[in-house]
Amino acid sequence: MPRFLSLTLLLLAPAFAAAADPVGHRILGADYATGKIAIVNAKGDVEWEFANKHDVHDLQLLPNGNILTHTSGTTVVEVSPEKKIVWKYEAKPKDGYKGRIEVHSFQRLADGNTMVSEGGNSRIVEVNADGKIVKEMPLQVKKSDAHRDTRRVRKLANGHYLVAHEGEGAVKEYDDAGKVVWEYKIDLNNRPVSGGHGPEGHGINLFSAVRLANGNTLIGGGNNNRVLEVNPKGEVVWQVDQKDLPGITLAWVTTVQALPNGNVVIGNCHAGKENPQLIEVTRDKKVVWTFKDQKNFNNNLASSLILDVEGVVR
Repeated sequence: MPRFLSLTLLLLAPAFAAAADPVGHRILGADYATGKIAIVNAKGDVEWEFANKHDVHDLQLLPNGNILTHTSGTTVVEVSPEKKIVWKYEAKPKDGYKGRIEVHSFQRLADGNTMVSEGGNSRIVEVNADGKIVKEMPLQVKKSDAHRDTRRVRKLANGHYLVAHEGEGAVKEYDDAGKVVWEYKIDLNNRPVSGGHGPEGHGINLFSAVRLANGNTLIGGGNNNRVLEVNPKGEVVWQVDQKDLPGITLAWVTTVQALPNGNVVIGNCHAGKENPQLIEVTRDKKVVWTFKDQKNFNNNLASSLILDVEGVVR
């Protein structure tokens, strides 16, 4: 079998759990402290890795086996299983703007174009295979901030954009024309603001939001130290708070992944060696799986994907 094909199959193939080890996941993750993006199987073995010292805030495994990621604050790349960069987009200041740009999220779309969220430019763009911008939509932010305009952004099936605005502590849904049609602002959850990126830190700097099949929105609260599910009316219908899980403390909650069985995988970044980096919980808050790998992913595992389950919403 050609090496490229075998590597592609390696990236796409699901992991088959042994009967003696029914709970486990194969993941793709990135941590700038260890300087790599890696695929780690359920046994903890590294199957594939790519050197990258950038603070990765988004990842996407494409149907062709390539990985979409970023290698700098402005550079989005598509990396093949052979570790070759086969596509690149470089974000540049828009007309009239001379400040810094930071890209924190991107998504390969069904039409082959790539959506990129550009902090500083305060916009979402869609670019084609040649790297040409074919669509631009301004974001509505009170004050443009390259680092805090956005975190995770996703284009929805209805053509709208679901945007996690870190600096404002708000999730906004924009229609195709850039109008905000839904918004939820996170609160401090009856706790004072406190500094720090670990469990001691608290604020409203949320990280991610995904739209569930039932129309609700699942939110990774960032330094709000919790996961929330809110309905279209903005009512919290489910949450996992910082101390809800026995023996686990949530710190900077980054990614949230909704599994088809109803479970949620929580990204627990900057939580220290005593806490897992990923946690799978049931809807009654039972922990069924944790991931703790300080060797391959240190204390900065901000972005990860569950690879061995189909139909994950993230």
